[in-house]
Amino acid sequence: MDLAELNKVANAMVAPGKGVLAADESAGTCKKRFDAIGVECTEENRRDYRELLFRSKGMANISGVILFDETIRQKAKDGTPLAKIIEQAGSLPGIKVDKGTKPLPFYPGEVITEGLDGLRERLVEHRGLGAKFCKWRTVIDIGPGIPSYYCIKANAGALARYAALCQDENLVPIVEPEVLMDGDHDTDRCYQVTELALKALFHELYLARVKLEGMVLKPNMVVPGKKSAKQASVDEVAEKTLRVLKECVPAAVPGIAFLSGGQSDLDATARLNAINQLGDAPWKITFSYSRALQAAPQKAWSGKAENVAAAQAAFTHRAAMNGLASMGKWTPELEKKAA
Repeated sequence: MDLAELNKVANAMVAPGKGVLAADESAGTCKKRFDAIGVECTEENRRDYRELLFRSKGMANISGVILFDETIRQKAKDGTPLAKIIEQAGSLPGIKVDKGTKPLPFYPGEVITEGLDGLRERLVEHRGLGAKFCKWRTVIDIGPGIPSYYCIKANAGALARYAALCQDENLVPIVEPEVLMDGDHDTDRCYQVTELALKALFHELYLARVKLEGMVLKPNMVVPGKKSAKQASVDEVAEKTLRVLKECVPAAVPGIAFLSGGQSDLDATARLNAINQLGDAPWKITFSYSRALQAAPQKAWSGKAENVAAAQAAFTHRAAMNGLASMGKWTPELEKKAA
C-alpha cells in the first residue's frame, strides 16, 4: 500500500469547488430513469448518455466519476475508452464494486450488501482499466423496529473489509453507509441512526486497520423521511448533519462527499452550501451526487442527438452550482440567473 498516493488521490477527489459524479447506475436503475424520459435502455443509449456528460464543460467541477462495470469497459463512438475521456477532462475514473443488496436472513425489512467474494481479483482488473478509486454502498432503512444493531454492524464490517482490500490494492475506497430518507421519521430519528451507523463503521475500519488518510466518506445528510409530517429547514439539516459528523468522523479522513439520496436538485445544493457556510470542519465537505446532478440533463436529452448541447448545458449548470456549494458560495439568485 502506498499511503502517500492514496492520500493524494483522496484529496484530489474532494478538491475545493469540485465533487464526484456518481454515474454508476446499474442497467436496472438506468432503465427506470430512461423509462421516465421515454428512452430505450440499450447499451448504446447508456453509453451515448454518459459520453455526453463526460465531454461536457461541467467536468470542470467534477473531480472523479464513479462508473458501473459496463461503463468502465465501454468506448465512445470515436473509439476512445470512456475512462480515458474522463482523464482527459482532468477527472479521476472510479468504479462501483459492490454487487447490490440482498435480504438479511431472519431480519425482515433489512438488507446486506454483497460482493466481497472475488473482490480482490476485480480490484486488480479495474485498476488495469484505469480506476483510481472504488465505491461500496450499504443501505440502512428506518422503520418500525429497524434498523437492528446487527444489520448496522454486519454492513459496517463488510464496508471495512472492502476498504481494506481497496487500500491493499492501492485504490481509494469511497465508504458509503446510506441511511435512507424513505419513511416518516423526523430529523432526530435520522440523527440517531446516522450516529449509530457511523460509530459502528469507524470501529470496524479501525479493527480492519484501514488508513483513514486514504479514504473518502460518502454519508447521508441528516434529513427527515419523505413521508414525515415534520419537514426540516435548510439550516436545521445543516446544523444536525455537521454535528453528527463531528461526533463520529475522525479528522484524519481527508473529505466527506455527500450522497443526494433522493433529495431534489435544489435541496441537495442548498443543504451542502449551508453545511459549508457553518465552517469549522476538519475535513473538506463536498458532493457525490447521482440524481441531483443528472435529473436535469436526462430530461433535457430525452435520447435525442439534437438535445445533446442542451443536456450538457443542464449538467454544466448543476455541476457549477454544487461546486460553489462545496465552498459555501452558492446563492438562490445564481439559479434564477441561469433560468
